[in-house]
Amino acid sequence: MSDATDAVYTRVGKWLLHARDDILLARNALTMKSSCPYRLVAYHAQQCADKCLKAYLVLRGIDFPYTHNLSRLIELCPADSAWLDEADSAVDLTPYAVTTRYPGRDEPVTRQEAASAVRVAGELETLVRQDIMARVRRARGQAGLSHLGLGPDEEAT
Repeated sequence: MSDATDAVYTRVGKWLLHARDDILLARNALTMKSSCPYRLVAYHAQQCADKCLKAYLVLRGIDFPYTHNLSRLIELCPADSAWLDEADSAVDLTPYAVTTRYPGRDEPVTRQEAASAVRVAGELETLVRQDIMARVRRARGQAGLSHLGLGPDEEAT
């Protein structure tokens, strides 16, 4: 593989690791016994979905705007993306990118809404990650996984 391809895999891996951090933080926050900031749980769920989509676009060589509009990012994904039909529910996470972060624009987020956001983002993350991993395997074989910062045990989580 070329240095350019290795650089792409490295960028994809960084996006995926940031996405994984967001979903882990969101899931862990939901376990808080009291005073859980549900708005921030929803925000990190949205960020997970956002970063997974951007990782996929990087892998596919598609330029994207630095937007948090998940609908726009999904529109940029090629029609042969195996998970595209399941991505529609992630569009509902878009408002959490802004309304959860700024006073005056924030709207309350319930536990149920936060849990739903985490579920949707987690499902999208799994689907996109599996697609990315399959594409890398086809291009590089099992050795390609190391370029994404993933070992075999992390692959299925």
